Amino acid sequence: MTATSGRTAPESPGAAPTPATPADEAAPAAPAATGTADATGKADATAKPPADSPERLLEVRDLVVNFPVYGSGLLRRVTGQVQAVSKVTLGVDAGQTLGVVGESGCGKSTTGRAILQLIKPTAGSVRFEGREITGLKRGDMQAFRRNAGMVFQDPMASLNPKLPVNDIIAEPLKVQGRWRDGGPDRVAELLRLVGLSPEHGNRYPHEFSGGQRQRIGIARALALAPKLLVMDEPVSALDVSVQAGVVNLLEDLQDQLGLAYVFIAHDLSVVRHISDQVAVMYLGKVVETGPRDQVYRAPSHPYTQALISAAPLADPRRERQRRRTVLTGDVPSPIDPPSGCRFRTRCWKAQDICATEEPALTDRGTGHPVACHFAEPDTKVV
Repeated sequence: MTATSGRTAPESPGAAPTPATPADEAAPAAPAATGTADATGKADATAKPPADSPERLLEVRDLVVNFPVYGSGLLRRVTGQVQAVSKVTLGVDAGQTLGVVGESGCGKSTTGRAILQLIKPTAGSVRFEGREITGLKRGDMQAFRRNAGMVFQDPMASLNPKLPVNDIIAEPLKVQGRWRDGGPDRVAELLRLVGLSPEHGNRYPHEFSGGQRQRIGIARALALAPKLLVMDEPVSALDVSVQAGVVNLLEDLQDQLGLAYVFIAHDLSVVRHISDQVAVMYLGKVVETGPRDQVYRAPSHPYTQALISAAPLADPRRERQRRRTVLTGDVPSPIDPPSGCRFRTRCWKAQDICATEEPALTDRGTGHPVACHFAEPDTKVV
């Protein structure tokens, strides 16, 4: 399942970064340096890594996150569980991007926070560079935090409005005891890296635009030179033109620094542009995953087909010719999900087996794993 990116890997982790694009300006993405590029400018994601490729940077297996539901009354007893994430299995290689898509409330953000242990998983395994990180002691967890960061959806809410930008970016360095080792120079370097001027460091978050604030959040996440960034819908709150600038910045940073991304979003066009692998989530479960081009060109799960058919196409002729798949009904409650396949209450292919047997996430002849008893590629929705 692992795909190789068409972007050129950095010569070394300490290589000097190239100048970033000006803040909030949309710049064209750099063409792929190697491999066969598709229309998005990225290499064919179906290519397999060499046999001697290193162990996966991040490996998530059977991740479960449940939240208790409390009843009314004085004793506040637990009356149920919100099954936010149910046995999710994912993986990311160094320098690669995993896009996680799905409707609101499907468990994308909870998965991202559980990967970084910002939310304690109920069960499952999260391994980083081959080491289990669930249940780490405080000192070991602090060491893990140096290698993994997070970029949040709302740039204003994630920045302390009472601190100037220099202090916001410096926080990780001070917490990890690295401020005395060239801290001010590092902050100035990070501001330049994300396309801002070091002179802006004395300003406060409210003095910046939304796109500039997100760049500040990215600079803070990069302060400790991490290997992995989990990004929770980092461009959903931005204007379309500003989104392009931020996405291009993220691609440039990945090329320069060799970063791996878990990119959480509901915008399928953005995910298609930036991702190497894609995982589609529905009601806490991954229903389809695989190389980006395989998933987008021939979606096999009915839910994936519905999502892709709802995304507009730039080509008017293709937009008129493709088949629309419209979902009916509402998303079931995660407190009491349907038996068997969780998507069956909205699926036009559902049969008796769907109510009694949960489909496993496996390759059913489609070329990539799909959790559907009747998975069938459909190229007419794209």
